[in-house]
Amino acid sequence: MRAIDELTEVDDPAWPELQAALAGSPVPARVLPADREEGRRCLLQLQVTARSVLGSLVLNTGGMLLDHGWVRVFGGGPAAAGGLPSLGQVNGFPGAFDPAWHPAAGLVVGHDAVGGVFTLNGHDPAAAGRPGVPGQMTYFAPDTLEWEALDMGHSAWVSWLLSGGPEAFYEGLRWPGWRTEAGELAPSQGITVYPFLWSEEAQADLSATTRRAVPMREVLGVAAEFAGRLGPGDPGFLGAV
Repeated sequence: MRAIDELTEVDDPAWPELQAALAGSPVPARVLPADREEGRRCLLQLQVTARSVLGSLVLNTGGMLLDHGWVRVFGGGPAAAGGLPSLGQVNGFPGAFDPAWHPAAGLVVGHDAVGGVFTLNGHDPAAAGRPGVPGQMTYFAPDTLEWEALDMGHSAWVSWLLSGGPEAFYEGLRWPGWRTEAGELAPSQGITVYPFLWSEEAQADLSATTRRAVPMREVLGVAAEFAGRLGPGDPGFLGAV
């Protein structure tokens, strides 16, 4: 176990580089204020240092809202009401540091407004029903109700988000006017789409669907329920989000 000062007091923290990437990003980005104590609690349980992008986000931000709020990246928790939950809250970290604890199904690090979930694979992805290898990012796709392996780790994923990667990634999942609808959401809200994104009707004409803002947990709950019915089984993220 490394003490919190060993994790925070490093010679080459990732935060200045991440700040520069945010400043130069073509993607609209809003950095939420961090809860310093919650960030330190999360960092201690993760046992990663501020040299990493993951550690930097947890220690210095309350999360990020990217691309008009379409993508939400978890960090060190809300400094005020109305923010994103912390990485520790999302993943059910123990209240006090527990060296034996780890997120069995992988670490949920972000989600999007329509129920997609980004997870960092743990030590045994296959046992958790996830594709890919340990340390690889995966994505639960709300239009297929299945997990997809992304060819990148966490730091590369954040760089990909800030460099405009979602533009092509979300082709087919966005409709005319999505920016306005996403931009009006609170961090705790998502967009429910009917007919559902995995239906033939939605995939034939997404712009003809009915959409409304609802609590994010409702969006994720519907995706999890139907993945259990129609997809490969329980996606395993609902208890953590």
